[in-house]
Amino acid sequence: MPEEIRDLIDKINQEGIRAAEEKARNIEAEANQKADTILSRARLEAEEMISAANERIRREDEKEKALLAQAGRDLLLSVRKEINVMLGRIVVSGIQQALTPDALFRLLLEVISNYSTAERSDITVILNKKDLEILEKHYLHRLSEETERGIILKPGEEIQGGFTISFDDGKSCYDFTDKALAAYIGTYLKPKLNRILQEAVEE
Repeated sequence: MPEEIRDLIDKINQEGIRAAEEKARNIEAEANQKADTILSRARLEAEEMISAANERIRREDEKEKALLAQAGRDLLLSVRKEINVMLGRIVVSGIQQALTPDALFRLLLEVISNYSTAERSDITVILNKKDLEILEKHYLHRLSEETERGIILKPGEEIQGGFTISFDDGKSCYDFTDKALAAYIGTYLKPKLNRILQEAVEE
């Protein structure tokens, strides 16, 4: 009898051990599966975070490049504008210095001599007061004689240099003032200047 009990106890123990081992294996397998799931999810989340971070960095880089490019364009436009303004001042100043009373006389003579019209009305010339006084004193008589036309000189407060001239009693006029001549010269020079600046930037 004791042997039967011992065998029964051994059998129970073996079955218990087997059951415990089976349970342990199940628990371990389940734990491993959960761990794999957690690791897979963690890897996926990490990859998504890295991808999002890389995308954010790429966008920021593109944004910075765009801002730098825009800043460069703005700077170039600003420099062009300043140089064009400076060029305008230089041209106006140069023209004012070039338009001496003698140069004004020769220019007026050239303009009047080359203007052909059937009208014989007086020619009206508007210029600044200082040039008017010099022309009136030293050149007007000679100008009238050489062109065989009546010439009326009038002061123009807004004119710093040069003159306007009308052949039809002021109905229309030709503008030879320093500003008009500077604008004409500037129109020719500015595209060349802009092209030089553009080439300098691209080098």
